[in-house]
Amino acid sequence: MSRSKNREKIKKPFYKKIWFWIVVIILIGIFNMSNSGSDDNKTASKSDNTKVSKVKKSDDATKSSSDESAKKDNVPTEYKSALRKAETYSNAMYMSKQGIYDQLTSDAGEQFSAEAGQYAVDNLKADYNKNALKKGTTYAKEMYMSKQGIYNQLVSQSGEQFTAEEAQYAVDNIKVNYNKNALEKAKSYQDDMAMSPDAIKDQLTASAGEQFTEDEANYAMQHLND
Repeated sequence: MSRSKNREKIKKPFYKKIWFWIVVIILIGIFNMSNSGSDDNKTASKSDNTKVSKVKKSDDATKSSSDESAKKDNVPTEYKSALRKAETYSNAMYMSKQGIYDQLTSDAGEQFSAEAGQYAVDNLKADYNKNALKKGTTYAKEMYMSKQGIYNQLVSQSGEQFTAEEAQYAVDNIKVNYNKNALEKAKSYQDDMAMSPDAIKDQLTASAGEQFTEDEANYAMQHLND
């Protein structure tokens, strides 16, 4: 009898009771709902910040575009005309920056004011290396000039007025056979000016003449009567 009573008095641990697990499940549910709400708030906040950032960028772009448009509207008509002329000289005649400015402001040229001419060359989108190369190629293939002769013509103040760097780029990249150019010049001196062989060779190599190299001049003389 005593043992039976003791067994009745022994109680189950609390974690084995049904009410304990019901409470645990309820608490877990509340905790999950709380976290879900926090995540939703964070996502909403992030989305709002992204929208604000996009709106700010859009406003900045619109402002920049408006500023550029206002600047263009404030440019005098003479300046705009000078720029259009400069574009023609660059794109069709492959002129240098200095050459374009001089042509725009010259009394024998376009007669724009110095300010309009400066505005034009400052705002002209031109590749002067490319222009120098185009000019140099013309001198090589149509006038049969030497490499040194082309360079001098490109940088000369009475010539094309390209910078030394632009002229060097041109002569370094012209695809031409200078032996053949020397020969063409020699034939011209012989046929058109009736010059002697010695005089022709001197003219081909002279620093005040064609400025071909000694090898180029020798090639010309060897093939002059071919």
